[in-house]
Amino acid sequence: MTIRFVLLLTILLHLTFAGCRVTLSLFALHLESTALTVGILISLLAAIPLLFSVGWGRTIDRIGVRKPLLIGAGIMLGAMLLAVAVPRIETLFVVSVIAGGGFMLVQICVNHVAGQLGTPEQRARNFSLLALAFSTSGFLGPTLSGFAIDLVGHRLTFLLLGASAATAIVLMLTRQVTLTVLPSPAQGIAQPRRLIDLFHIRDLRRAFVTSAALSMAWDLFMFVTPIHGTRLGLSASIIGLILGSFGAAIFLVRVLLPLIVHRLREWPLLIAGMLATGVAMTVFPLIDQVPALMAVAFMLGLAIGGTQPMIMAVLYNTAPPGRGGEVVGVRTFLLNLTQAGIPLLFGVVGATLGMTPVFWAMAAALFIGAAYTGKK
Repeated sequence: MTIRFVLLLTILLHLTFAGCRVTLSLFALHLESTALTVGILISLLAAIPLLFSVGWGRTIDRIGVRKPLLIGAGIMLGAMLLAVAVPRIETLFVVSVIAGGGFMLVQICVNHVAGQLGTPEQRARNFSLLALAFSTSGFLGPTLSGFAIDLVGHRLTFLLLGASAATAIVLMLTRQVTLTVLPSPAQGIAQPRRLIDLFHIRDLRRAFVTSAALSMAWDLFMFVTPIHGTRLGLSASIIGLILGSFGAAIFLVRVLLPLIVHRLREWPLLIAGMLATGVAMTVFPLIDQVPALMAVAFMLGLAIGGTQPMIMAVLYNTAPPGRGGEVVGVRTFLLNLTQAGIPLLFGVVGATLGMTPVFWAMAAALFIGAAYTGKK
């Protein structure tokens, strides 16, 4: 198992998921759904991870990643094919639940492998490379989906996204690559595994808060931008370009990060990232010109993009022995808790008060999170 193969699988499968998020939103809006309906639809991506991410993290600690990764990719492929076969708003709710569950397995697996490959000193670089893979697909997924929708429609866009997941499955089945991670030193030793113990570790707790706050901002931006752009009269292609600018900035900062990560201090970078993200969230809803929207989206991508690898390195370095997969599972649970609540809550707010209060509430949460994380 090499980091290069992990990166390839990550790009293929996250491209499917990132494109699915945008296509779900734009298809629902095309079917004349309200902002609240779109919020519920996107929230359902987090339904399965909320229930099962911690348990699957523990399972992956025990059995490795090959089977869970194959299962996750297969579920994602099935979700895309369902959207192609039955293109109705009711079906999109089912697709959202299924796709979110499949990607949960993929996300836990690839992060767990990145944490176990190499020495502890190499983890920051591994997670930087993994984050670069996520940003590559984060750029390609929304951008290609936006253009594909305009060219061939929503159904064929789902089919193209399914082809990416199918490619990952074929690679896993045909390549002679062992996808089972090496056992950790503590594996097989009987130890109590109380979930609350993880939250008693101060750096883990701070990392969980930081991760949740920045993930909220990321997912809010991906959820609200199609709605905001549609209200401004922008086409799917232009909305895709705005989201693509966000992804391109993440890609750029993550290209540079592996080269300079050894010179950076983790916590000052994380706090600065939250503050800069809060500023971007404050000004974004005040803009209605496409170049300015793309510029602020790019700034937001720079602020968020450099923080995720550092968060993962902190989590894995601080995790108790033999519980790396569980820590990733807890992080996945917290991220999906915000992903489920944020679109639903802000969908209600956006439907009644407009998008500006939604962005400003997120900015306030980021400023509060930065103050908590920076407290000695």
